[in-house]
Amino acid sequence: MPEGHVIHRLARRYGASFAGRPVVAESPQGRFADGAVLLDGQTPAGAEAHGKHLFVEFPAGWLHVHLGLYGKVAWGEPPVPAPVGQIRLRLANTTAYADLRGPTVCEVLTPGEKDVLHARLGPDPLRPAEDGQRARDAIARSRQPIATLLMDQKVISGVGNIYRAEVLFRHRLDPLLPGRDLTDEQWKAIWDDLVVLMADGVAGGRIDTVRPEHLPEAMGRPPREDAHGGEVYVYRRAGLPCLVCGTEVRTGTVQARNLFWCPTCQGRA
Repeated sequence: MPEGHVIHRLARRYGASFAGRPVVAESPQGRFADGAVLLDGQTPAGAEAHGKHLFVEFPAGWLHVHLGLYGKVAWGEPPVPAPVGQIRLRLANTTAYADLRGPTVCEVLTPGEKDVLHARLGPDPLRPAEDGQRARDAIARSRQPIATLLMDQKVISGVGNIYRAEVLFRHRLDPLLPGRDLTDEQWKAIWDDLVVLMADGVAGGRIDTVRPEHLPEAMGRPPREDAHGGEVYVYRRAGLPCLVCGTEVRTGTVQARNLFWCPTCQGRA
């Protein structure tokens, strides 16, 4: 499932491609036919993201998309080709088109419905008005491991498996530390780090979490080769030596998701 920086990049592209110009909207698959009728011929005002949720503003309402595990968007320029495959929603204008396939959610919301959805989500490090305090309050009340809480979109939005593993490593935190045992200082360091790391992800289109002294050129090691891209400390590095201490990186399962950590760097204090 895409992490939050991917959805913010997608919102930027939808805004740049479609805001201020009328669009043709259609649902070749047919599963969003009623929604496409509402949006067809309208002029989007812009787009935004909250965590893993994408919103595009139309006069008729807000297009809300959650890609889930299988959703993808393919982009192109005119001439717009005949639809191939299961396209849930196609938006097109004179300069671009976007084909949405396989989302978990594709719907049109009223402003009130959109507000209700925002209220259910935790603060997003990529939304400028957020300060992370609501997440801190929820974590401080919880006995659940911090590794679980960071993946709970009702606690904090946009953090996925990669950012979760990496930010815990960067701050030498035991993934199984109960949320209520996390200090205010530790939480502030996590939040501030996520703000920077995820903004870098939006800018560069990939997740890089390794500090300069641990980059391949600084350590004389080969660059990481992985479909997820980016230089990381522990994510999908199980069985390899930790870049900081040399201990073998471990993996386990927490809430049915793979977790990666270094038992030496992230030992309980």
